[in-house]
Parts: sequence; structure tokens; C-alpha cells
Amino acid sequence: MAGNDRRKQMANQEYLEILKQGTTAWNAWREQHPEIQPDLSGADLSRATLSGANLRNTILTETTLSHADLSHADLSGANLSAATLSHADLSFTTLSGATLIQATLSGAHLLNATLSRADLREANLSFVTLSGAKLNRADLRFADLSGANLSEANLSRATISYTDLSFADLSGATIGYADLSFADLSGADLSGAKLSKVDLSRAKLSEAILSFATLSGANLSFADLSRAKLSETDLSFATLSEADLSFADLSGADLSRATLVGTKLKGATLTECHIYGISAWDIELTETIQNSLVITPKDQPTITVDNLKVAQFIYLLLNNQEIRDVIDTIARKAVLILGRFPPERKVVLDALRDELRRHGYSPILFDFENLSSRNFTETIRTLAHLSRFIVADLTDSSSIPQELYAIAPTLAVPIQPLLEASRKEYSMFSDLSLTYHWVLPIYRYTDLDNLLASLQKQIIDPAEQKAQELTQQ
Repeated sequence: MAGNDRRKQMANQEYLEILKQGTTAWNAWREQHPEIQPDLSGADLSRATLSGANLRNTILTETTLSHADLSHADLSGANLSAATLSHADLSFTTLSGATLIQATLSGAHLLNATLSRADLREANLSFVTLSGAKLNRADLRFADLSGANLSEANLSRATISYTDLSFADLSGATIGYADLSFADLSGADLSGAKLSKVDLSRAKLSEAILSFATLSGANLSFADLSRAKLSETDLSFATLSEADLSFADLSGADLSRATLVGTKLKGATLTECHIYGISAWDIELTETIQNSLVITPKDQPTITVDNLKVAQFIYLLLNNQEIRDVIDTIARKAVLILGRFPPERKVVLDALRDELRRHGYSPILFDFENLSSRNFTETIRTLAHLSRFIVADLTDSSSIPQELYAIAPTLAVPIQPLLEASRKEYSMFSDLSLTYHWVLPIYRYTDLDNLLASLQKQIIDPAEQKAQELTQQ
């Protein structure tokens, strides 16, 4: 064992002696002995001049190369794990397929270097200069690239998950199809970067600059994009489900065909966004600025709306005759029937519903008894807004006052009260009829047959007349 260590030490020293003769002598020796894999592990090569050196497949584990000149060197296939390259010059260096696991390259200059398929897992690359570098298909998992300059670099199909890229400069970089899941890009500059089909799920992008970037088809689900700058960004076909875009600037962004499910947009700016084909469900829009949202494709005349939640509906309304017909039918023919639903009253209300249907109306029967109080008012008002007029059965008045007070004070829609002749209306009803002229006089009926026989003259005609009056006001 000791003999092997001595031979290794002698070999290392022999290689170092050749390297000290200069790059020309080293490269000539490498060419004469292509079968040898030089082992320079643990060597101190700080400040060495190795420009243009052939270091392919060289073992450089734990080697110190700080401040070394490695410009134009070929380090493809080299093993630099745990090496120290701080402030080294690796401009135009080839590191394709190199192993740099846990290597320290902080502050190093790798301008236009080639690191395709390099293994840089857990490497310290903080504040390194990698502008214009080729890092396609490189493995950068758990690496520290905070403050690094990666402008115009090629990181396509690279594995960059769990990597620290906070405050890094990635402007103009090509990062398509890369895996950046769980990466920290807080405060990073990604302006103009090409990020098509990239995986940024659960990534941290708070306060990142993504203006004019291309994120078409990107996966940003559960990503933190709070206060990010996304103006004029291409987010078409992107997945933004459960993403946090609170207070982000999305002005002029292209969100065509993007998916937003459970997305947080509190305080965000959505001015002049393109949202044709967007899928938006359960989104948070508190304090959100929504102006001039473009709902039409770019090759069609522009139509804008100011509310993301209604955008899909407006587009369908404009382009679907069947939906327009349904809405027109609801506006002219829907009748809301209010009352209680115990067995004896349900017989009356069901018969009333069937008779209204025979007169060409679309009756809506509302059973409020199983509805939570939290949703009661909202539901009642929504149904009332859809209705041509309302028929309210006051015969059992235990809860009908709540329904009428949810509608009459805020919505001018004809309300026709009904009351079985043997009963009396509740005491507060007169206040409604005196205050709101769209609350019609009570029609009193003797029995079900009498109610159905007088439906047209005593219920439909007065309600329709009042509806026309209200339309003309």
C-alpha cells in the first residue's frame, strides 16, 4: 500500500515537473502519451499559467487553482471535485463532461467557457463570471450561484433544481427545458431570458426581473413570484396554478392559454395583458389592477375587458350563439319562486312552477332551508338578478322576510306576493310595499285551482307590466 502511495506521489511530481515546463511542453507530452491519465490531485497550482493547456481527463481533485490562468484550456472529462478555482481565469475554457462536484469556483472568470454536461453538484460558484458560457445539460443541483453573472449563457436542458441563483444575472440567457424546480432565484435578473418549457415549480422568484422573458409553456406551479417584474413577459401556455403573484407587475404580459388555478394575484398589475384562452379558477384578485385585458387572439380585432374573472364568459358570449340564446332566455323568461317547502306548501309551489312553465317561462325554485347563512344573501341576490320577476308565497312567513329584505332594497325587480286567503301577511310586509314600488300588491287566492286559473291575469300580467315600466326608467 505504501509503495502505491510512493508511486502515486512520484507520478504526481513527474507530471508537475512537465507542467512547469510550460503549456507547449505539456501539450506535446500529452500528445505523445494519450493513454496516460495524469493525476494532479492535491497539487498547488495557484497562479499557474495554464492557458491553452490540454487537461482532458486529468485528475485534479482537491487541487488548488486559485488565480490560475486556464483561459482556452481543455478540461473536458477532468475530475475537479473539491478543487479550488477561486478567481481563476477559465475564459473560453472547455469543461465538457468535467466533474466539479463540491468544487470552489467563487469569483472565478469563466467567460464563454464550455461546461456542457459538466457535473457541478454542490459547487460554490458564487459571484462567478459565466457570461456567454455553455452549460447545456450541466448538473448544477444544490450549487451556489448566488450573485453569479450568467448573462447570455446557455443552460438549456440543465439540471438546476435546489440551486441558489439569488441575485444572479441571467439576462438574455437560454434556459429552455431546464429543471429549475425548488431553485432560489430571488432578486435574479432574467430579463429577456429564454425559459420556454422550463420547470420552475416551487421555485423562489420573489422580486425577480423577468421583463421581456419567454416563459411559454413553463411550469410555475406553486412558485413564489411575489413582487416580480413580468412586464411584457411571454407566459403563454404556462402553468401558474397555486403560484404566488402578489403585487407582481404583469403589465403587457402574454397569458394566452395559461392555466391559473388557485393563483394569488393580490395587488398585482394586469394592465393590457393578453388573456385569450386563459383558464382561471379560484384566483385571488384583491386589490388587483385589471385594465384593458385583451380577450381576443392577436390576429383578430382587439376586444378588452377589465375583469379577469368575467373575461372567459365575455368571450364565450361574443362567440357562442347558444350561450347568447340562453342568456336572452333567462333575461326574458326566468321567474324566481320563493317560499317554504314543507309537504303541504311544496304541492302548491310545484304546481305553480309547472303552470309558469306552460306559459313559456323558466321557473327557478329556491329552497333556502339547507343553505348556510354565509351564502344566503349572495345566492338570493344572484338568482334575483337573473329573473324577469319574482313570485313570493307569504302563506308561511317564518323566513320569507329575510329573503325579501335581501332583494327589494337593492334590486329593482318586480316582486308579486301571494297569500292564501285564510292567512294574514307578516306585520313588516307593509313597509316593503310602501317603500319599493316594484313590490306589487298581494294577490290572495282561495285554493290551488283558483291560483292556477288566475295566474295570467293576477300574477303574470301585473309582473310583466311592472318589468316593462322598470326597463323604461
